[in-house]
Amino acid sequence: MTEKPITVMIVEDDEVAAKIYEQFTLKLEGFQIIATATTGKQALDMLHVFTPDVLLLDIFLPDMNGIDLLREVRKHYRGIDAVMITAANDVETVREAIRGGAYSYIIKPIMIDKFMSTLEQYANTRRQLQQHTTMDQTAVDKLFTKTVHAPFPKTGETVTMLPKGIDKLTLKLIRDKMQVITQSVNADDLAALAGMSHSTVRRYLEFLVSINEVTVETFYGTVGRPERKYRWAEQDGKMMRDA
Repeated sequence: MTEKPITVMIVEDDEVAAKIYEQFTLKLEGFQIIATATTGKQALDMLHVFTPDVLLLDIFLPDMNGIDLLREVRKHYRGIDAVMITAANDVETVREAIRGGAYSYIIKPIMIDKFMSTLEQYANTRRQLQQHTTMDQTAVDKLFTKTVHAPFPKTGETVTMLPKGIDKLTLKLIRDKMQVITQSVNADDLAALAGMSHSTVRRYLEFLVSINEVTVETFYGTVGRPERKYRWAEQDGKMMRDA
């Protein structure tokens, strides 16, 4: 049975930022954008018509504070989750977002891999809650504890433990392909070269970026359509090899 898509409403007054969120959300399997609002009032009006699963919610809106909007959503739409995306990094705003029940909080300027991994984690949380009628303490702890990543390996060290979703053999294949490419490449081109899906290749590329084996640059061509290009990185004259 096909899972229902996770429906998303973007609440963001910066049209370019909203387009970027939409583009990268749609790259994730199982997500669907159903509405975009540029003001708090517009979002509340839309909620009378659309009931999304999750809001991608800015805090600095033209007509109201996103925290206040979150409180209104909590009063009337208990089943809607929220991921805050904002330049606000003061402790009080973060505290109020937690009190308001925000699922996550991403500080601008956002890192695309952080944005996408947050949505993937949200999808996994929903899946876990839908698949079980009861949960033991261990399962509950996993839902309430954010994933902790091991520190980056030091120069010359190899990665001995791989995170969930990263397979050793697939990682080696992506590494091998990247090492023979002499110029920057995007995930689509590498996916075609490796015979894999875009989402799989992008996940492995972002992992290699996180451990400093691959560098990434974001190029802005057509407005709202940034492109990430990856290149194999040399570290102190030697390349990091197999995990």
